[in-house]
Amino acid sequence: HANPKVCGIIRAGSLLNAPFRGRATCVAFCGRMAEFSAQSGSRLLLRGAGPGIAERAAHELSKRYPNVNIVGAYAGSPKEDAFQEVLSRLNTAQPDVLLVAYGAPRQDLWIGEHRNALPPSLKVAMGVGGVLDYLSGHVPLAPAWIRRIGMEGLYRLIKQPWRWRRILRVFSFGLLILRKKF
Repeated sequence: HANPKVCGIIRAGSLLNAPFRGRATCVAFCGRMAEFSAQSGSRLLLRGAGPGIAERAAHELSKRYPNVNIVGAYAGSPKEDAFQEVLSRLNTAQPDVLLVAYGAPRQDLWIGEHRNALPPSLKVAMGVGGVLDYLSGHVPLAPAWIRRIGMEGLYRLIKQPWRWRRILRVFSFGLLILRKKF
């Protein structure tokens, strides 16, 4: 696990005299949701990422949490012309939890835009970014020692150089925090 003291958000909170109690990664959150599902029977649906990735992530979660109740896992995009198909699948599956992997901020905008049309069974809809990529094994997590020193962003930049704009925003965040502090 990463050292919570080196996480950018944790550092920002400390610098601004608004400390956080710790760090919660989306990968860990999804594991906890699967564990909760295995214990309670709550129904999970995984949506998004590339072809086959959601299905492989569901398979991996099923191996780790044998009683997890995954009622659907499929690729997709936030495109408006796909919404009726998504809604049909959600209405059929009646999930309690929807984990959406369209990438930030598209997944969060999609959830916000469609939240009133989603099935009443749905208790939680959450954007999970690249978590399905990690769970499926499609994209490797940074090695533990890199996570411990807080250099996941640099690792991702080296492994996925096309993400340079997103990584640059992380550094912009740091500069904004320093400007606010001083």
